[in-house]
Amino acid sequence: MTDLVPRMEGMPKDADPRPCSIADTLEVIGGRWTILVIRELFHGVRRFDGIARNTGASRDILTTRLRKLEASGIVRRERYSDHPPRFEYYLTSRGKELGEVLIALMKWGDRHLNPDDPPVRWHHSCGELLEPVTVCAHCGEPALAGAHTPVGRGVLN
Repeated sequence: MTDLVPRMEGMPKDADPRPCSIADTLEVIGGRWTILVIRELFHGVRRFDGIARNTGASRDILTTRLRKLEASGIVRRERYSDHPPRFEYYLTSRGKELGEVLIALMKWGDRHLNPDDPPVRWHHSCGELLEPVTVCAHCGEPALAGAHTPVGRGVLN
């Protein structure tokens, strides 16, 4: 394991986990509260109190998550009041890229947890309800249907 990826809590000392961008990403954005903070920012909620209200996170948890997201370059904050100091939070370009992750999570939840009444639907700029599909950028075919033969340092025998 490299020094760049910390050993996760509860991981045995002799563990040698597969190098994986999924695990690396979860170290930064994993966990309910962090994902919900990002969701709120996508919904346009910028202020601490609104994010706290809409996620249900306690103030200390929310403060910790926002600081971690800021340190990771996913969120930036801008002061909107000096007395007392208050900030609004914005997704950086790195943070905005997580929108595709949120859309995929929402699609799975709509299909498997809320099939009769999805709680939120998005309209696409074409005017229709968004029906997200992950496809290969080269051929346009569904990504999972054609995924095979993994390569790279994370492939273990």
